[in-house]
Amino acid sequence: MPRLAPARLVAALMLAALVVAAPVARTQEPDSSEMEARRKLEEVKRQAKESREQAQKLKGKETQAVGQLRRTERDLAVTKKRLQQLRYRRQQLDTQLSVTRADLQRNVQSLSEKRALLARRLRHMYETGPASELETLLSSGSFAQLLTRWDFLVMVAEQDRLLMEDVRARKEVVETLEEKLAGHLQQVERTSKQTNAQNQRLAQQRQQRAQTVLEIQTQRQAYEAAAADLERTARSLQTLLTKLEKQRREEADKLKQQGKPAEPYTGDFARGQGALDWPLRGDIVGNFGPETHPRFNTTIINDGIDIAAPIGTPVHAVAKGKVAYTNEDYASYGEIVILNHGDGFYTLYGHLSEIGVSVGQDVAAGQTIGRSGDTGSIKGAVLHFEVRRGSSALDPKGWLKP
Repeated sequence: MPRLAPARLVAALMLAALVVAAPVARTQEPDSSEMEARRKLEEVKRQAKESREQAQKLKGKETQAVGQLRRTERDLAVTKKRLQQLRYRRQQLDTQLSVTRADLQRNVQSLSEKRALLARRLRHMYETGPASELETLLSSGSFAQLLTRWDFLVMVAEQDRLLMEDVRARKEVVETLEEKLAGHLQQVERTSKQTNAQNQRLAQQRQQRAQTVLEIQTQRQAYEAAAADLERTARSLQTLLTKLEKQRREEADKLKQQGKPAEPYTGDFARGQGALDWPLRGDIVGNFGPETHPRFNTTIINDGIDIAAPIGTPVHAVAKGKVAYTNEDYASYGEIVILNHGDGFYTLYGHLSEIGVSVGQDVAAGQTIGRSGDTGSIKGAVLHFEVRRGSSALDPKGWLKP
């Protein structure tokens, strides 16, 4: 290896020292761009940490508001069922009361008539005295006439005995009916008190639900939790519709193999596009597609439309079909009905307060299938309406009349 001159050697050593020292100097005194990069990195780490914490909070039924809403929904459902049972019981008792009152009135009238007849008979017996029967017998002209008169007196005595027994029996029936009527009235009174108590409880639960919904609407964390719960329910619904469509296809294949029509209403729904009657009329408060909260700027996907309507408004089938599914507590959708219209078309009606059909039932276009409500809803009293082709959501406004 050739040797370097002393001057060149010194220059080389100084250059090497500068090269080695340069990184050290930069390490000790970072420039502004590196500091900005580090700051951004720390900010990203902080945001990631906050996102993980937020996701953890929103896991499951993540906030007290959402959990309280679900508990209140279940309590409301139980209370409404209890009220329905009490009202049905009241109707039965009213019917029994009407029958018992009618029976009592007939028997009181009959008893009054029998008592009047008995009174006349006793008065006659008192006026004639016991000697009249003896005189009747002794005044007979022949033995045959004596036997005839004897038989007659025996018949009169038997009629008097039957009359007495009938009066006694009627009196017992009237007393029994009066006791029965009193018992029915007590049951009606108890049922009325229970109904009033349940009505008060229902009013309290509705007030509690309204407060919980208001909390969800005004608190970001609660709203995001409710939105996450709604998205999970929507995914579950998509799985359910996929299952229903698979069952429909299997049933259609079986019917074809048997030489029967696959579905009696096949093709009808598709022909009705843009001309279907609305399930109910009201203001649209939720549109199909992405919905962004005006305050929290949180976006969720709406697979249908939400139509505002007072609780209890009749909900109609938009086309003829068959009831494919019902549920009284389908999480964020509340009480729902799903109709199968053939060819893979389905309509869904959610947040109902009452379901008026059962699975497997054929329904006609315009038939009432339930009543609107607010079960599962954080928008208040609305009908959530969807149109599906298989599990794919379609914009309902493209199928309904303008």
